[in-house]
Amino acid sequence: MAKKQTSMEKSSGSSQSANSSSGNSSSEPVLSQSKVFPLDQLPMRTMPNGGKSWDILHGRLATGEIVAMHESTQPAGTPANKAHEIKHSEFIFVREGTLDFQYDGRSERVSAGGTIFVAYGTMHTVRNVGDGPATYFVIAIGGDTK
Repeated sequence: MAKKQTSMEKSSGSSQSANSSSGNSSSEPVLSQSKVFPLDQLPMRTMPNGGKSWDILHGRLATGEIVAMHESTQPAGTPANKAHEIKHSEFIFVREGTLDFQYDGRSERVSAGGTIFVAYGTMHTVRNVGDGPATYFVIAIGGDTK
């Protein structure tokens, strides 16, 4: 019986599972082909603080790492999402606005063009502290990436 393709496998043009390409037992789709992800074609969800988030991709790279990427926008004046601890690594690239990165009892600000690295095991959140919207991209790698 043929294996049913996941949406990522369909969008990447791959019907291979990570299991078949890496010897791993994970069922993550393999991201093995180049692709464009237009924002207006991505699923959008509303966050508890009223911000918006678009899930861009999720899967296993041909080199074995699990990755996920999303774009988020927080309107000015919204509270931070609940702090959470991650069991993977994240890069947060700020596209517009200013974020307050709260982590491990500290707080640092980063503006458009800046990058935040969130290490494995870090309890953290980000909050828009600017006068306009804050938009940022998150790339999660390895561990429990969802």
